[in-house]
Amino acid sequence: MSAEFEELQELVLADARRIYSETVIDHAMNPRNVGALQDADGFARVTGPCGDTMEIWLRVKVDTIVEAGFMTDGCGTSIASGSMVTEMAKGTTISKAHMISRQDVLNALGGLPQESEHCALLAANTLKAAIKDCLAMKEHPWQKAYRRQ
Repeated sequence: MSAEFEELQELVLADARRIYSETVIDHAMNPRNVGALQDADGFARVTGPCGDTMEIWLRVKVDTIVEAGFMTDGCGTSIASGSMVTEMAKGTTISKAHMISRQDVLNALGGLPQESEHCALLAANTLKAAIKDCLAMKEHPWQKAYRRQ
């Protein structure tokens, strides 16, 4: 039965390769940075117009994002977009990460079909909201105790 499964898996992947780049497939099937970060410095939950929700957690040292995590209830392109945006943010300053756009995520993924481009926008918007939260917590650290995650 494993040979039949492998054959089916190859057919599915061949079909996916006609639509998605290898980078999208890799990040969808092997997402990076999945999961919540305890005691994160920044957190955001954003629901996109399609109904997918993404959450991003950030850990910052000085002014650099040293760790990022994400979760989504969305499709494979949402997973790939969340994985990619967190990879892009790690190791960058908050100001550089705040400049990551939908187009930057699309470029890094090697593009998405037009009907899936909103997933890259959701990822970029969630990152920006997590950065905004991080900056607010830096300014008013006492609010962290009241944050719901």
